[in-house]
Amino acid sequence: MRNTHDLTLTGLRVVQEVAARGSFTAAADVLGYTQSAISRQVAAMEAAAGAPLFERHARGVRPTLAGTVLLRHAGPVLERVDTARLELGGLRDRLEGRLALGAYPTALAVLVPRALARLRAAHPAITVTLREGTTPTHLRRVRAGRLELAVVALDPDALDTVQDLSADVVYEGGLLLAVAETHRFAQRGTVDVGELATEPWIVGDSGAGDSPFGAWPGLKSPRIAHSVRDWPARLALVANGFGIAVVPGMHATTVGPGVALVAVDEPIPIRRVAVAVTRADRSPSAAATITALREEAAAL
Repeated sequence: MRNTHDLTLTGLRVVQEVAARGSFTAAADVLGYTQSAISRQVAAMEAAAGAPLFERHARGVRPTLAGTVLLRHAGPVLERVDTARLELGGLRDRLEGRLALGAYPTALAVLVPRALARLRAAHPAITVTLREGTTPTHLRRVRAGRLELAVVALDPDALDTVQDLSADVVYEGGLLLAVAETHRFAQRGTVDVGELATEPWIVGDSGAGDSPFGAWPGLKSPRIAHSVRDWPARLALVANGFGIAVVPGMHATTVGPGVALVAVDEPIPIRRVAVAVTRADRSPSAAATITALREEAAAL
């Protein structure tokens, strides 16, 4: 006569737990079932197997030969089912889509690529497109809806200028002075801000009239030696003795050979913050990217 009983996943889990615990009572406690429910599941599995699965002994129960055979197959089956459930849950929870991200050059050279690597590991289905530009440019783009997220540089006292946007400070640091290794400041470690007045400066030029980095903030009528757009060109000019330049602390690990970094001593230290801004209707993808930016900034 044909056996009409089927092996079930619930039954396999019960049998596995009974075997592991050595008693129906202990298995019931772990699984949150009553003892009678455990007994019914074991009975149903024995009917499906066509043989007893457990035998009683002085300290509880132990698998029979049929029980041992079933348990050998139950483990891999249940493991595969659990893996499938995790993957299905991951599909439901996975963030995906395209994210337009803008960043000012310093952040794009250091913080943003590292944060995107972290984001890719956690949410590989998010596709990010990058735009380089200055803070004023990116703020205009976010407000116009041309960027969903921008990383901009602000003075800590200027955060009220982005009150119309959702803003998160992801990094805060100071400014340093980049000089050639042969410069008279190079071995000093720290220079007084008053010593900077007569120095030639290598400054940034965005090509749009809103320079991302000029001379040291607060200097009156600084002498501009060269204005260049790219960080590598700016630092190369510094390394070859054409002038000195401002370097944000975030960029300190990326300066090349021939350049020394020096702190500037002044009454009120100058701080800069990197701020992630979006419009009020922030997407889950943007929120995940901001989390990655914060985590990577903490590592920096």
